[in-house]
Amino acid sequence: MTGLNQIGVPTHFIRRLNMREQLVRACEIIPLEIVVRNYAAGSISTRLGIEEGQQLPRPIVEYYFKDDKLGDPMVTEEHIAAFGWASQQDMDDVLSLALRVNDFLSGLMLGVGIRLIDFKIEVGRIYDGDFQRLVVADEISPDSCRLWDINSGRKLDKDVFRRDLGSLTDAYSEVARRLGVMPNEPTQMTKPKLIN
Repeated sequence: MTGLNQIGVPTHFIRRLNMREQLVRACEIIPLEIVVRNYAAGSISTRLGIEEGQQLPRPIVEYYFKDDKLGDPMVTEEHIAAFGWASQQDMDDVLSLALRVNDFLSGLMLGVGIRLIDFKIEVGRIYDGDFQRLVVADEISPDSCRLWDINSGRKLDKDVFRRDLGSLTDAYSEVARRLGVMPNEPTQMTKPKLIN
């Protein structure tokens, strides 16, 4: 989120408090999951019979209605407009945000030897007086992305758990190490020292 803020993509993120907590702006979440796909994997492979791993002709943006009881069904812009979940201007802004996030994340991951297969974001509304603006909200992590090692094709995301491919902790730690979020070597834990 810091990287997105630095390139002018607005997010709800203000600052990290520690390794587990962050300070974010309160926002009203639009009830959609926005999925951007660069390569075929998961449901698009199943739905359209496209071989997993095949590069798509261009990034494809899909919308899913956020409702766990319904299984987050795929919806069209027509559904979104008809049910008043977002205006046409909102949808134009959502599409623009999603594609800008895709450009940023694709480059970031490519730089550390990871292919960004697809990802999901959520978008929220922040109100500044009478004005509303849309921001990227929720999270961006290996839980919300498909990430494959460029050379080996090894999955470094939640598919490790879904498909029983090994240790999810190892996969996520590898992504964190490559991004410089986690040290390459485990640090030695020592007891706290009292300083007078």
